[in-house]
Amino acid sequence: MLDEVQHIVVLMLENRSFDQMLGFLYTEHGNVSPAGQPFEGLRGSESNPDGQGHSVPVFHITPTTKSGYFMPGADPGEHFQDVNQQLFGMLTPQPTSQATCMGFVRGYASSLKADAARKWKILPGTTPEDIMGVFPPDMLPVLSGLARGFAVCDHWFSSVPTMTMPNRAFACAGTSQGHMDDASHSFTVPSIFGLLSKHQVNWSIFGYKHEPLTRGNFPDTLSAPDSHFGRFADFQAAAKQGKLAAFTFLEPEWSSTGNSQHPNYDVALGEQLIHDVYYALRSGPAWNQTLLIVTYDEHGGNYDHVAPPGGATPPDATPGEFGFDFTRFGVRVPAVLVSPLIKAGTVFRAGEATIDHTSILKTIEKRWSLPSLTARDRAAPDLGAVLTLAAPRTDDPLAGVSVPSSRGTSPHQASDPPSRLLRMHAEMVSKLPVPDANGSLQHTMPPLETNAECDAYIEARTRAWKASQRNG
Repeated sequence: MLDEVQHIVVLMLENRSFDQMLGFLYTEHGNVSPAGQPFEGLRGSESNPDGQGHSVPVFHITPTTKSGYFMPGADPGEHFQDVNQQLFGMLTPQPTSQATCMGFVRGYASSLKADAARKWKILPGTTPEDIMGVFPPDMLPVLSGLARGFAVCDHWFSSVPTMTMPNRAFACAGTSQGHMDDASHSFTVPSIFGLLSKHQVNWSIFGYKHEPLTRGNFPDTLSAPDSHFGRFADFQAAAKQGKLAAFTFLEPEWSSTGNSQHPNYDVALGEQLIHDVYYALRSGPAWNQTLLIVTYDEHGGNYDHVAPPGGATPPDATPGEFGFDFTRFGVRVPAVLVSPLIKAGTVFRAGEATIDHTSILKTIEKRWSLPSLTARDRAAPDLGAVLTLAAPRTDDPLAGVSVPSSRGTSPHQASDPPSRLLRMHAEMVSKLPVPDANGSLQHTMPPLETNAECDAYIEARTRAWKASQRNG
């Protein structure tokens, strides 16, 4: 059935674990889907010890929870050592160590101290126990509605147990070239986008309100024509006009006032984004030939009770930072597959194989008969088996669903210090070769003290670079 798909669209959001967003999806039904498939969700009795050894259970985030849609109230740790603490209870596990997933509360206590020292925003009343908060389906009616109405992947793991950029590199290129933190956000390997171009298959990357950050991650995206890139309104227009590329990669807005769902940003805004992506596709003429994948780059330090498996295939021979050998996966992340060729209530797994972000690459490669980029995507299972219906469905699982709202004043403002990913985007565009009035390419990024200043700088610098490319 994969041959029926003409368009694969990926929306990759930020830093949420499977349990936190979808763990209670089928709890009331004994963790069995309407299709009769087992679902590895929460029972409600899971817990983690705090610093005194007291048990902290998982709990429902509710509409009355203070700052509910901004939970958890501070950025949890997501560095490699933080993830080791969460999974193994130690910063440097031994090769024989077994992950128990019992270090999340203690790890969050350490993160809160670190965030305070860095002067990162911590919402009033935030405690280490908050990391055990879970959004029930009625708090996330869009994501949960699509998961129930189409397919949820309850065994989709991030590619590496660490931060955003290495995982996004795996999603786009099948390797992070040994990098295990966000310090390196530009890579020198071919990406899926360059591979598609090489085989005359069209692709697009859309940012939300800026040109996409991903454009600067790889040589073959940085050198690609402007026609491959745009913003969310351009995506909506392409979907409406039936002009979607074979592969489309969507980014959220990166600022703390944006819709990426990064902790502690407004999760409700991300619900609106998922809703808007779904309906842009559903309302377009290519809906019956489209597969939408909604997932998250990494767990962001948020609680999940399932230990990541080993047995991962190292992508290449590049030595890993911190001695990591790339033979185990990262923490489980939410993943929802949407297509009118998918049976409602599907829980999709890949048999004994582990789904990670490189399954996106494998699916694209299989659909358009492309070679693998690395050993990791060569070994990855594809997602085509989720498409089981001979005729497209016409029902709409989100009919009558209202997008939630945080219903309050956001704790984040455009005048706040820029988010980490927004600053990263600014640093990337600062390195673009833009000649000044004297023809010099020397440039130093100015101090950027607020989200608004970062936004303006990214916009102006990108516009100047594109103009210099045209004039050059």
